[in-house]
Amino acid sequence: MNIENNIGGVKATDIAEKFGSPVYVYDAAKIESQYKKLSDAFSGVCTKFHYALKALNNINILKLLKAQGAGLDAVSINEVKLGLRAGFEPTQIMFTPNCVSFSEIKSAVELGVHINIDNIVALEMFGAEYGNTVPCCIRLNPHIMAGGNSHISVGHIDSKFGISIYQVPHVVRIVESLNIKVNGLHMHTGSDILDSGVFLQGAQLLFNAAKDFKDLAFMDFGSGFKVAYKEGDVITDINSLGAEVSAAFKIFCKEYGRELELWFEPGKYLVSESGYLLVEANVIKQTTSTVFVGVNSGQNHLLRPMFYDAYHHIENVSNTTPNKRVYSVVGYICETDTLGYDRQLNEVREGDILAIHNAGAYAYSMANNYNARFRPAEVLVTNGEAHLIRRRETMQDLVACEIEL
Repeated sequence: MNIENNIGGVKATDIAEKFGSPVYVYDAAKIESQYKKLSDAFSGVCTKFHYALKALNNINILKLLKAQGAGLDAVSINEVKLGLRAGFEPTQIMFTPNCVSFSEIKSAVELGVHINIDNIVALEMFGAEYGNTVPCCIRLNPHIMAGGNSHISVGHIDSKFGISIYQVPHVVRIVESLNIKVNGLHMHTGSDILDSGVFLQGAQLLFNAAKDFKDLAFMDFGSGFKVAYKEGDVITDINSLGAEVSAAFKIFCKEYGRELELWFEPGKYLVSESGYLLVEANVIKQTTSTVFVGVNSGQNHLLRPMFYDAYHHIENVSNTTPNKRVYSVVGYICETDTLGYDRQLNEVREGDILAIHNAGAYAYSMANNYNARFRPAEVLVTNGEAHLIRRRETMQDLVACEIEL
């Protein structure tokens, strides 16, 4: 997990010195290599990968993935617009909203993107509005409990996402009565899934449901591929998963009567390991039981440790001597915002730069202005050079939308 004090060939401390801290840094080469791993794993079937831009939506990241051949998975109309702004064609974008007004779905139709419907009311309204003039995908809930945290397990019986697999007969009646053209079926069980059996179980449910829909062009299995957050982490065996799912999909296509496209929506898998949050040690504070490193960041910049109880590896990139001490790394927000408990770090001194790993996914995209703090800058390292891709916020940004009476 050690970055050997450099990110993409550039010293982490040099990046912090040049751009200041806290700062998010992304390694372009890592994103490209992760995309290639996915492409190679599913090379036996016609596969499309739609990057879930909720994970990280900077335009430079979107353009980087577009150059690799990715499409986009968008969950809001504004994400759709971000994708179009980055140069994606409407046909490269899948719009999968949840609990939105029908007006948002109509706006997406007007923009020409793929539409994914996840509730019966919206399906009825869609059919009444468009009939068979605009195709749609249908998101089904397989009632499978999967994922590394309850917040990211989205395919179980109590989830708000998707139409119950047991309601397929009712869905078929709606589709037939309103003459809706269904061009895809979609399923997503959750994130951080290790067992390929979960994918295969859900796949078989979709394969069975597909028998009632004669005009399918694709099947979308969401994502959920797990990456490593610490030494010894078990990760998704993407090659094994690719081989097993591809084989099952080939059998299904033969039974269905023609070849369909196999879609996935990876987010974390593509960008998580590429990202680092560089922070500076403000203070070393020893209490009767704990030595704290207080840094110039917190849950306002990296919410995952508080929201998901997520582990992020931390290292001191300013001090490479192997003199280890145990610290709890905490933020500067006015409530408990611990970024890492009881971590063995090279001795930390005030002013040292710490690198927080796996900060590429659901990190900057979940950052906020709590305590009236500014969001950090973002830097992309490509071809051995570090480029600023988002400037640090200022006081003017913080108050830009206020209207004083």
